[in-house]
Amino acid sequence: MMKTYNIITKVLLSGALIAAVSCTDLEEQVLDGVVLDNSQEGSVDVDALLESAYLGTRGFQSQDLSHCLDEHSTDALVGPTRGGDWDDNAIWRQLHTHTWAPDHNFVTNTWNDLLTQVYNCNLIIENGSGDAVAQARFLRAFYYFHIIDKYGQTPYRPEGSSLEDAPLVWSRSEATTFVISELEDIVSSLPTATTVDRASQNAAHFLLAKLYLNKAVFMSEDPAGPYTFDSSDMNQVISHVDALTNTLAADYWDNFIPENAETSPEIIFSSRNVQGNAGNIQSRWRMGQHYNQTPSGWNGFATVAEYYNQFDPNDERINKTIDEVTENSGYNVGYQVGQQYGPGGTTPLEDRNGNPLVFTPELTLITSGVTLETAGIRGVKYVPDYGNVDAPDNDYVLFRYADALLMKAEAILRGGSGDAASIMSMIADRVDQSASAASLDGVYQERAKELWWEGWRRNDMVRFGTFLNSRELKPYESDSKYLLYPIPADALFNPNLTQNPGY
Repeated sequence: MMKTYNIITKVLLSGALIAAVSCTDLEEQVLDGVVLDNSQEGSVDVDALLESAYLGTRGFQSQDLSHCLDEHSTDALVGPTRGGDWDDNAIWRQLHTHTWAPDHNFVTNTWNDLLTQVYNCNLIIENGSGDAVAQARFLRAFYYFHIIDKYGQTPYRPEGSSLEDAPLVWSRSEATTFVISELEDIVSSLPTATTVDRASQNAAHFLLAKLYLNKAVFMSEDPAGPYTFDSSDMNQVISHVDALTNTLAADYWDNFIPENAETSPEIIFSSRNVQGNAGNIQSRWRMGQHYNQTPSGWNGFATVAEYYNQFDPNDERINKTIDEVTENSGYNVGYQVGQQYGPGGTTPLEDRNGNPLVFTPELTLITSGVTLETAGIRGVKYVPDYGNVDAPDNDYVLFRYADALLMKAEAILRGGSGDAASIMSMIADRVDQSASAASLDGVYQERAKELWWEGWRRNDMVRFGTFLNSRELKPYESDSKYLLYPIPADALFNPNLTQNPGY
């Protein structure tokens, strides 16, 4: 019988069906379509599974799954209901207002998506050898990081256990210790130079830095803290950042253009897209744009005014003129506010009712009337690939060097050794801005400006103790239970999992 050091994911069945059959009779199915039974022992296609595990990173490109849990739950992004659009039984608004429950679809789907990728990685580790196994161990650590961060508890199956046994579960601290040890064990065996959509020593160093920076949160007995940032952990962050061989791109937007993976020396790890064969990265220019803009948008999500107001309006991270974009779309990349224009940038656009298409900072969670289609500041984080806007060539950036530098500055300010001020200047100089203060508040502010919509805002707010605070469109302090997402209701058929406190 094959080794069984893996996570078994199951089709989500109704409670009635599960009650009607024993656990051992349930059909086991991997959600990407790979099904393994005893007759397949020795026939596992490791190369195909490894490609599948890499393609699993495309889940982060979607507007739902990890991205919505990491951004809609914060001060950076909101999905208001617009008349009959974007309500979905309040599923988007629940994230922003911290009113989700264990049956929230995106909470469940993200859990299943991450554990499916862990399953694929384990099959490679069990059946592969050499470089393929090292890459799979890195990818498994990457997916485990996001489970630890969002859910705390982490299912695993010890080597040699029966498939009929429910997976065991690590506590948050146990899972953190395991993932750190895994990465430290494999970092030297990963390639030093590779395409940025593949595991590398740089990617492992970055992920280790992220783990050590968040270790105080992940190891805390209470998810609400207090968090004790040990100076030795902070020096580990600094050491791993210093081990990186990347540099900042000359232009901030080189990180987000088509062919960014071939252009920017800043990208450490990305989710690969090829023109004509891509994930859902088009969402990063469609999800907030209006139907009448080019490319046509979905008129959904917005950035709230208090977040936008942290920026200098001339900060090129939110206001960059790119000739090709002006010619084809009529807007600047970054945030859009005010009157919107058609291709060429001269013809004012209207909404579908003939009103001027003027995006306004004023926004409510449920919009109606004349502002139905215009309320809220919109964003374009990636430069549209006009060669194929539906399946573009832009890689989705998962790790980049500016984030690593800001992690280093934060680690210095939390007790590590080094000069945080020079890092703050380096980040600001690239976009011709005044440097934020070399303080924890300054780093927090700069991370908000540098990394908007890149999937790190929730992680940052938890670590800095601001996630539960009242804010625009959420005028109350949230219960501390929301620092972790609930374990999905269906997952609790595993008796080794317990619901996170408060749910």
